[in-house]
Amino acid sequence: MPWCEPCAKYFTPSSVCEDGSCPQCGAIIDATDMNERVTAESLRMRDLADATNQRAPWHFKLLMFLLVAYLGWRIIAPFVD
Repeated sequence: MPWCEPCAKYFTPSSVCEDGSCPQCGAIIDATDMNERVTAESLRMRDLADATNQRAPWHFKLLMFLLVAYLGWRIIAPFVD
């Protein structure tokens, strides 16, 4: 399976550009060694974790708000009569 080191992503063979480059960053993808094991070192997990654009998506925030509202109501409901 084609693996792009700079993007740290797998690509399907049909999604790779015709010249064998990554569709996102343009780096040449090496798909010769298909049996290589993927490890934390090869993925560079520390680099992925240090990304500066890490924000929770809006639907996660909405879900958390609704969860807190529901649990708050479950606590208050027995006292409201």
